[in-house]
Order: sequence, then structure tokens, then C-alpha cells
Amino acid sequence: MKILAASAYPTGLEAEKRLPIANDADLAELAASGALDGVQAIELHFPKFTDGRAYTQALLLRRRYRFAGDIRATGDVLIDQLVHMHRSGFSSAVLAEGVDPAAAERQFARFSAFYQGDVHEPRPLFAREAA
Repeated sequence: MKILAASAYPTGLEAEKRLPIANDADLAELAASGALDGVQAIELHFPKFTDGRAYTQALLLRRRYRFAGDIRATGDVLIDQLVHMHRSGFSSAVLAEGVDPAAAERQFARFSAFYQGDVHEPRPLFAREAA
């Protein structure tokens, strides 16, 4: 997962290549209208850390709509949530102002494996071991 400091968050031309999606957006309607066609990056916003709708949106974008581009978390992004964001389908995150990117990167070294499946490995641990 790519971690971006708030000060390094791209603006200008690169900002034009991103599609921000509201937390209450209907992804089925967006996909049917072709709004996701040709999009390279999607931004999903966390207005506060207790609002988890973006997790579901990221999972649906990866699994149901087969979106292969960058899914970026913005807003109230806490380093405690980065591992779960990655497992849900996010590929990058913009940290809040003042949060150390090195501390965020250390989160990924804390866990070597997960019992449940996720976007990257859908099989649970017992099924992986049996294969």
C-alpha cells in the first residue's frame, strides 16, 4: 500500500485523473452509466474514522466491478486502519496532517498472516494450507 503524507498529496493535473466517489454513491449506477470506464484512480473519503462505508465501496469496486486502478483513502485516515484498508482493496492512503508516514509503514510489519480471506487472497488460511 502506498502511504502519502498530507503535504505530499498531489494536486493540479494529477488531481484531474482521479474520480472522487461520495460515501452514499450507488456504485451499481456509476458502473452502469460508464462513469468508471477509463478511470485510473478513485478517491474514497473517510469523513470520520467511525464511518466505514468506504471499506465496503473499496471491496465492491475490486470484487464486483473488477476495478484494477488505484483506490485511495482520504479524510480521517488513522494508521490503525491502514492494514484493514489494504485488505479491503485500498492501494493508497493520504495520512492526516502531522502523522508520520514511517509509523504508518510499520503497521504492515506487525501482522504476518490473516485467518480470513481478503481482496488479495480470498481463501481463508485453512484453505490455503490445505492446497
